[in-house]
Amino acid sequence: MPPAPVAFPAIDPGIRCPCLSGSVFAECCGPFLAGAADAPTAPQLMRSRYTAFVAGDDRYLLATWHPSTRPERLELDSTMRWYRLDLERVERGGPLDHTGVVEFTARYRVGGERSERGEQHEVSRFVREHGRWFYVDAID
Repeated sequence: MPPAPVAFPAIDPGIRCPCLSGSVFAECCGPFLAGAADAPTAPQLMRSRYTAFVAGDDRYLLATWHPSTRPERLELDSTMRWYRLDLERVERGGPLDHTGVVEFTARYRVGGERSERGEQHEVSRFVREHGRWFYVDAID
């Protein structure tokens, strides 16, 4: 018999946000993932997209991906547990900018009890259109 599917963890609104901003989820990435607000800067969008990976929220990830590069669907690995985000460099991406670049490293574990650790390092491009930030792609 195949093992039962692993669920993504629910994020308690009162705990520290997974993006490690220092704020609680309800005051940080929570409103963005709930659709109650748009991230006002590229770094905040990066943080909220990381939090969406933590929560397995493919809907939010697709909605914040620029239509020119967005895939039709995502298949997120529910055995992958994201546990740390470090923003290493930010170029532009503020509330009045139209483009931005965020370099980050995200760390994860995968595989349950005998988990393997890994990290994803990326330099991401963002664009703001009609007052809303979108992830565009990763650059070298």
